[in-house]
Amino acid sequence: MKYPFLDLAQLNEPLLPELEAAALRVIRSGRYIGGEENEALNAELASFHHAPFAIGVSNGLDALRLIIRGYIELGIMKPGDEIIVPGNTYIASLLAVSDNGLTPVPVDPDIATMNLDAAKVEAAITPRTRAIMPVHLYGRVAWDENLRRVALDHDLKVIEDCAQAIGAVSPADGIFSSRNAGALGHAGAISFYPTKNIGALGDAGAVITHDPELAAAVKALANYGSDRRYHNIYRGLNCRLDPIQAAMLRVKLKHILEENSDRSINASIYDELITNPQVIKPMIPQQASECVWHQYVIRVPSQQRDTFREQLKQQGVGTDVHYATPPHLQPCYASLPHGPLPVTEQLASEVVSLPITSATTPGDITAISEIINSIQL
Repeated sequence: MKYPFLDLAQLNEPLLPELEAAALRVIRSGRYIGGEENEALNAELASFHHAPFAIGVSNGLDALRLIIRGYIELGIMKPGDEIIVPGNTYIASLLAVSDNGLTPVPVDPDIATMNLDAAKVEAAITPRTRAIMPVHLYGRVAWDENLRRVALDHDLKVIEDCAQAIGAVSPADGIFSSRNAGALGHAGAISFYPTKNIGALGDAGAVITHDPELAAAVKALANYGSDRRYHNIYRGLNCRLDPIQAAMLRVKLKHILEENSDRSINASIYDELITNPQVIKPMIPQQASECVWHQYVIRVPSQQRDTFREQLKQQGVGTDVHYATPPHLQPCYASLPHGPLPVTEQLASEVVSLPITSATTPGDITAISEIINSIQL
């Protein structure tokens, strides 16, 4: 594949000396659970997000699960309550809700941004609604004044699924002082899955919050429910972040603005050069910082998507689909009640993700754009 969709080894290669030094530092420390690397990463993540608390955890799904479980332990939520989620998201967004005994309520997105539509969110609110879960899909901030107003008017918690948007900045104020994705609401979940803009060398995640009580609950829940050694205040879990991954992430965090900038440049080139009339390009935000381009997702007619991808593959271009089957159509959610989700299902049938990381050069992006323009559907 001349233009692979994602080559993690190539992406990490420029950072190898720093990553190797960080790994060796942990090995020599003799501290393999918790410790200084985790504490330092928590402080650096909190500072980066302009939020007072960050807690490294085992992965992005656990970050979401722990936030909701924390609210349950604090008496703010209970099984049977509802959380509004976008219909077009990775299934983890819904799993975190249902795993805690709450009901995910999927709503259709705005087709232009592919993110939550505040009007549809407000229409879905019931007496059992306790929270909204904006998902910053593909790296684009899912937040504006309308969504902020809905959350405040209805006294709802805002739990951000920030798996794909670390470093993105909202043009609208968050609930508190930060405008950083992940710290716009009451709590945010970060994923450091290896394919993310900041990827660990394994699974990892983090919780960001402005709430000291929630931060304490999450920290305890992630460590067997313990607030101190051999003292368990909750029936907790083991969702701790490995210090070797914390060390890897500390290296990656230093380079995130550079990585996001490279992706933004690549997205601009795609936007300028792709002219195939059968291709719908993603909306470019008014402010570049609103999107960190975790994915560059175009849309093509659903009947021709397989043909389109095959023609790109034959010319050496790797692609992916995020996501072909939305959560409400997965077998595990066959009994989940929901209203019509036509936009979600349309997007699932049309989207195609193109190479976008810093490992794909501007020259590669130019060549891929020319190939796309040559395809007739």
